[in-house]
Amino acid sequence: MNSENFKIVGVTRNIVTIEILDSTQFTGQFNIGSYIKIPYQCDSENYIIGIIKNYRIKNIDSPIPESTISQPNFVIEVELIGSYKKYDNKYLFERGAHGIPLPPNNGIEILNDDDYCNIYSCKIEDKEMFTFSNLIQDENIRVPVNGNKFFNKHFAIVGSTGSGKSHTVATVLQQAIKEKNVGYDGLNNSHIVIFDIHGEYVKAFPIANHINSNNIKIPYWLFDSDELSDLFIESNEQNSHNQVSQFRYAVTENKKKEDLLNKAESKTPQDRIYFDTPLKFNIDEIINYIKNMNNELINKKKNRIPTSKTGEEILNRIPKYFEQVIEFDKINSDLVNGPFTGDFERFILRLETIRNNPRLKFLFDDAYTLSLEDILKQFLGYNSNNSNVTVIDLSGIPFEVLSITVSLISRILFEFGYYYKKILAENIDCETPLLLVYEEAHKYVPRSELVKYRASKNAIERIAKEGRKYGVTLGIVSQRPSEISETIFSQCNNFIAMRLTNPDDQNYVKRLLPDSLGDLTDYLPTLQAGEALLIGESIIIPSLVKIDFPVNEPKSTDIKYLDLWKEQWKNVNFENITKEWKK
Repeated sequence: MNSENFKIVGVTRNIVTIEILDSTQFTGQFNIGSYIKIPYQCDSENYIIGIIKNYRIKNIDSPIPESTISQPNFVIEVELIGSYKKYDNKYLFERGAHGIPLPPNNGIEILNDDDYCNIYSCKIEDKEMFTFSNLIQDENIRVPVNGNKFFNKHFAIVGSTGSGKSHTVATVLQQAIKEKNVGYDGLNNSHIVIFDIHGEYVKAFPIANHINSNNIKIPYWLFDSDELSDLFIESNEQNSHNQVSQFRYAVTENKKKEDLLNKAESKTPQDRIYFDTPLKFNIDEIINYIKNMNNELINKKKNRIPTSKTGEEILNRIPKYFEQVIEFDKINSDLVNGPFTGDFERFILRLETIRNNPRLKFLFDDAYTLSLEDILKQFLGYNSNNSNVTVIDLSGIPFEVLSITVSLISRILFEFGYYYKKILAENIDCETPLLLVYEEAHKYVPRSELVKYRASKNAIERIAKEGRKYGVTLGIVSQRPSEISETIFSQCNNFIAMRLTNPDDQNYVKRLLPDSLGDLTDYLPTLQAGEALLIGESIIIPSLVKIDFPVNEPKSTDIKYLDLWKEQWKNVNFENITKEWKK
């Protein structure tokens, strides 16, 4: 390029104003968002890199020194973002512009393909490169990220409905399971669990490990204290504290009882068994216990010992209250109400309703035949056909237990990583890193303190804060980033921001960028489907990219309303629909 076509006319801390004296030489090259390089001084091999922020047409009536060109002149504003320096015959890019170009200046250029390749790959080793997009300004330029930095720290994919989030998730994960070192056939060692709230990803991963409400195995006895309380106890009832205390006591004692009967399965000392210990307990025996506590009468003349209708003195409630519902006599001169008599009527009704709810049978059916090992293998894809990806279709899970279902699965996968690390040698951090992808994450971890979200928020926020140390990371996908728990997003180090039309969501993403790059978010409302702003530690500079199209699309393509409406009237089988509805 002829350097006489440029003139620097203004310099501030992070903005350089450049006049293009002959616009005919640069048709189609100087676009908003294009990158240019500016030498520090004449004939320098060190450059400053900037992004064209905006441009304007200079008043053609104003005098143009040293130029008689009749075409209108353009003035562009370039936002400085970094330096491009030569070390040992190789250019390296560093964020932050530490040199200020001074006029007059020669050698201003649009970045060429070699420059882009150098900038994007200068600090990424070949084995760490992970690529799933092209640069928007030039589709021939691939944009690699550091795969280790992308996956070993939590990432988020955000965008409005129809922006291409699901396709982006599919593309990124499909690429991840294809990555391999040379020297082996079959699956690589990737382990990905997708929490699929709308049933979209079965189509994108046809040979994955597919779990849904018909085959999911999550026995109730694995729930922790928060999850069990959310499932069985109504926190706003007047005597909920009594329900909690007796329920916790009964579960703990029942676990001790069951553990003694199954010593071959567990070697946990009795004094180390607590309410949260992942051991089996029998929910039917817990209901028996609560019923007996609700009905019991005690003999005030015999040290207030519970006494049945037959006159049997029940010296030890455990295990007799577990075994059967005892019939008690009526109150008389000797028998009076026990400490909880009549307090648990609604509690019992709730326990029995949940226990017998056919929509919750996945919590209770086969619960006693499952082991913790079976459950872990199910969610990690270690089954008859090993799988890199496990798709958990949550669309059939009743809404009232959705939060605790997500909570339980998240928690046991985190604890799997925690205990796996404990048994590894000191010099090995992890052997099977896990990625947990939460589609529509604002439904599990919203910025809300409602009790119904407590279990899932606690579990996922713990992973956000601690999971990376144990090889468990998060992929957060949402159309409303401003509605997600701040604890979650504050721990994300990489973002793929697609089209966002809500101002609150745009501002949320803008706060993630350095001040000098904040204007890049101005593109968010106008991005086309599949285009995104790629930000974070894994990429050398924030970039506007076009995401590759997935090999297999998720089932999220927009319905072609007009095409379908143009077709002939279709009869609906209402009987089959309502039959499925009632399951």
